[in-house]
Amino acid sequence: MSHFGHENHAFEDYLPLVKEGLTVSSRRNMLKAGMAGIAGLSVPTLLKARDLGARNNRPLSNKSVILLWMTGGPSQIDTWDPKPDRPWINRGPWQPISTAVPGIHICEHLPKQAAMMDKFTIIRSVDCKKSNHEPNTVMQTGNREAGPRVNPIADRIPAIGSVIAKHRGANNQAMPPYVVFRKSRSHIAWAGDLGKRYDPFVANDAAELPVYDSVGNDLNRTSGANIFKFPAGLSHERLGNRQSLLSDLDKIKRSIDVDGTIEAQDRYTQQAYDMMLGRRAQKAFDLSLEPQQSRDRYGKHLWSQQTLIARRLVEAGASFVTIDLSYHGSSGTWDNHGIPGGVYGGISKGLGPLLPLYDHMVTTLVSDLEERGILDDTLVISMGEFGRTPNMGTQESEDGRNHWPVVMSMALAGGGLRHGQVIGSSNNMGAEVKDRPVTPGDLAATIYRHMQVPLDTTYEDRRGRPHYVVQENGQPIRELF
Repeated sequence: MSHFGHENHAFEDYLPLVKEGLTVSSRRNMLKAGMAGIAGLSVPTLLKARDLGARNNRPLSNKSVILLWMTGGPSQIDTWDPKPDRPWINRGPWQPISTAVPGIHICEHLPKQAAMMDKFTIIRSVDCKKSNHEPNTVMQTGNREAGPRVNPIADRIPAIGSVIAKHRGANNQAMPPYVVFRKSRSHIAWAGDLGKRYDPFVANDAAELPVYDSVGNDLNRTSGANIFKFPAGLSHERLGNRQSLLSDLDKIKRSIDVDGTIEAQDRYTQQAYDMMLGRRAQKAFDLSLEPQQSRDRYGKHLWSQQTLIARRLVEAGASFVTIDLSYHGSSGTWDNHGIPGGVYGGISKGLGPLLPLYDHMVTTLVSDLEERGILDDTLVISMGEFGRTPNMGTQESEDGRNHWPVVMSMALAGGGLRHGQVIGSSNNMGAEVKDRPVTPGDLAATIYRHMQVPLDTTYEDRRGRPHYVVQENGQPIRELF
């Protein structure tokens, strides 16, 4: 069965808004609470995976990844790979500007990034063939076969974030390892054959954030931080009493535990319980605890606030955070076809408003991480699922560009890697890779090396067959190390 039918995450079994999940008002509910554990089974299993990683002689560190997912596929030519000498229909409406690194030029609408180019690496030769969107899974898994539109079992291929959740875990056991802010389920890669316990923690309801409509207008209301709220009448003291009840039930379970499995599980369930009562995760999502100066620095925009929370999450111990940069839930706000009357816009009307917002967001994040001394531990990745067509004017638009899974550009910062460089190039039209192709497998290998996940790691499919998490003989991008 496809995993697209569920949306479980690390805290979902906790059921904070469902009375039955936390109220022992009947024998059925009492048994349900006792057998499932106070926070469900998924959180304890994640804690167990983290513990196993430590005991397998893997030195644990505070390495993390923040993925700014530019949902829909940003144009390479109109961002990081300008072609100023080409005709307008190819080069687009904007001019390149010089950067802090001599010889590197990027779009005029990215001036802050240009001024900090010594902190960034631009890759202009990403070979993203077979990548598509809805679902947006090829680049987020590092596997070309992870496109459900053409492969009926593609949804079984695990996300890079899920592999990290299983084989490395969080940097602090009180935090979920893989976290996403998402506009649509189809914008995010999931755990697949690793099992839903390694699906991302969906963070949308964990923080109070502004709400935008499908074309980016602020609706002047906020979403509720409901996931950490207890039902009426349930206090931390009462929850503690509930834990005492579970202890009594555990005595019954132990009496039938012949191999010690349940007894071992109890320790991880207790840690999951402590995760909730300790409120570490809750505090990480609570922007009211952030100094006002810092909040003002990031800005009031939804994506900027999510980026600030991402910084707070990795600082608190999350390992992999993805932000779905889209206003609407279909193919994504960066899908700049320019279809008349649609939500996509072309390059001028669609991409134009996004670039200054992204420019401020990514440079604020990188500067903040550096000032806090955690930039070398945190790899920041900006990318979408593919590039855009070299020539404009698609689908009856003036300056729209269609999908182009032949070549794309992406930007990286942090992670203790070598920056201030461009890797690879496209041809004179920005239409195909000219030199130094970088594959999805290479990207995955780079992330896994940063996160200390062995590159020969495998997972088993539903038939018990092993598969490498790094495909196509992918190798860490050597210029970065």
